[in-house]
Amino acid sequence: MSDSDESIFARISALVAEEHKLRDAPAAADAGGPRLKQLEEQLDQCWDLLRQRRARREFGQDPEAAAVRDAGTVENYEG
Repeated sequence: MSDSDESIFARISALVAEEHKLRDAPAAADAGGPRLKQLEEQLDQCWDLLRQRRARREFGQDPEAAAVRDAGTVENYEG
């Protein structure tokens, strides 16, 4: 997957907006629960991808070689 930092930030912005919309809904805990978890995982993956790209840039490597990691890997790494 090849994404620019700008497109990743745009994806993050869209996910955050959806997350806020779900959390602000009266029945967010009931109907939005599974979707909220999915959004949180996708946000973690996006932030992880940005960190990978920045680290690769910092060490003179190609940021385009960074790849989205599965949610389980990201959660274990960050948790």
